[in-house]
Amino acid sequence: MTLAIDIVLSGLVLGGMYALFALGLTLQYGVARILNLSYGEFLIGAAFGTFHLYVGMSVSPILGLLVLLPLSFVLNWLFYQVVLIPLVRRAKDQGMLEVDSILATFGVLFVIQGVMTLTFGGQLHSYSYLSVPVTILGATLAANRLLAMLVAVLIGGGLYLLLTRTRTGTAVRAVSVNPMAAQLSGIDVRSVSALAFAAGGAIVAAGGVLVSMFLTFSAAMGVVFTMKALIVVIMGGVGNMLGALVAGLMLGVAETAVARLVDPGLTLAVTYALFLAALLWRPTGLLGRTTL
Repeated sequence: MTLAIDIVLSGLVLGGMYALFALGLTLQYGVARILNLSYGEFLIGAAFGTFHLYVGMSVSPILGLLVLLPLSFVLNWLFYQVVLIPLVRRAKDQGMLEVDSILATFGVLFVIQGVMTLTFGGQLHSYSYLSVPVTILGATLAANRLLAMLVAVLIGGGLYLLLTRTRTGTAVRAVSVNPMAAQLSGIDVRSVSALAFAAGGAIVAAGGVLVSMFLTFSAAMGVVFTMKALIVVIMGGVGNMLGALVAGLMLGVAETAVARLVDPGLTLAVTYALFLAALLWRPTGLLGRTTL
């Protein structure tokens, strides 16, 4: 019984991180219509930033969020303005924009990965922060994982309120539904798309800060997180925030169960097995495709 509780709790923490990653990608793809394959590199960049702030300057990861989130927001906004706006301008339709953005961000992925490898090396990095055991219902979980889950819930809840209770959020949702109609209503679609893309970058940076507290990472791991986020987005239904949450938690629990009960080397296999099953039986997502 204790093992089952331990698997569920650990899986929910990991799944919560996956859901957080997916929320940022949902903003970038659902609003800006950019499928950003370099998405995970910003997560790893934030993880390295957290590592050096904590190890080199004794700044806690939670305080590091106050530095790294605005920094990632600005970097992603500049990325959109400098690299992606020219693609948006020349795209004749949505299909052309998606193809061009995939090719462009695929190249950017290797540029950022190469810079990080040159700067930080190719070895695994980790640090010890709140690695003290906490007992819940007889199962033991590290305090840093619980803190990461709590912060992820706060960020996800804050994003939901911003999207549903503010004028800016209304504009973002309008652009995600129909950019042309939003423009006719007086909404600056390009500015809103840039804002959504930058916000997605800030969210993935938050994910990088949080996972760095309990996972090892390296400069080459960004593509793994990109694929996990993409899988969660597609499984949950593109643009469906609740679907992303359900899919993320499902993957987290499944991966944890396989790692504890079978073999840690099979976690990637169970991820893609669930993804394939979702594509076959629920091609529009677990809860269906919708808007933000």
